[in-house]
Amino acid sequence: MLKLTDVEVMYGRVILALRGVTLEVPEGSIVALLGANGAGKSTTLKAISGLIRSENGEVTQGHIELDGQRIDGKDAADVVKRGVMHVMEGRHVFPHLTVHENLIAGAHTAPSRDLKSKFDLVYQYFPRLKDRQGGRAGYLSGGEQQMLAIGRALMANPRTLLLDEPSLGLAPMFVQEIFTIIRRINAEAKTTILLVEQNARVALQVAHYAYVMENGRIVLSGPTEQLSRDEGVQAFYLGVTAAGERRSYRDVKHYRRRKAWIA
Repeated sequence: MLKLTDVEVMYGRVILALRGVTLEVPEGSIVALLGANGAGKSTTLKAISGLIRSENGEVTQGHIELDGQRIDGKDAADVVKRGVMHVMEGRHVFPHLTVHENLIAGAHTAPSRDLKSKFDLVYQYFPRLKDRQGGRAGYLSGGEQQMLAIGRALMANPRTLLLDEPSLGLAPMFVQEIFTIIRRINAEAKTTILLVEQNARVALQVAHYAYVMENGRIVLSGPTEQLSRDEGVQAFYLGVTAAGERRSYRDVKHYRRRKAWIA
């Protein structure tokens, strides 16, 4: 459904952010994109959604395809019309609008006759939002704002969701709840999901396949069951040694790159 082939992205025609990124997100799957800060994960999502252009960035090599049609070079509005919704890092909601009004803002591409069913679906996944629908979004907790950001994207009836760090800054209780809902959205609505996440442990639990990025490149890929058993991934991203002991990220000095395997 979604395919990146040898994609290179530059900012301001000076900074090379992505270096020949190739990945695939099959229809109906959850694919995780893992890596440290600055690896290029968010840039990858912005290249897909078209938001890269708003930051003086551009795809300078390779191509991005959705259902066999190229979308690199399209503006963000056109990508949304094709069924791709990007939930950005940082829980971007309209703080002075109510929960209900935020959700309406997400439904601008959906026929008005379908609004009730969209609200029902979002409130089914996020009952907390139904209880707070008349309150201002700025007064929600961080976890509730993240739920609202995802719910607003669902109002557009997306075929593909791009989720950027949905667990960032959230309490463990909210992290588990949100990832349980992400799994439900994929299973019940058949929504394809590309998930960017630093919390590799929880991402590997919900995704079917994963890619690992370093310095703008894909350095490792495979089914999540294989990656979760990989000692290099465990040590560098999960902080666990081969003996199963916890290990601080700052103590890991080297990560031996491995050739990516294909399922």
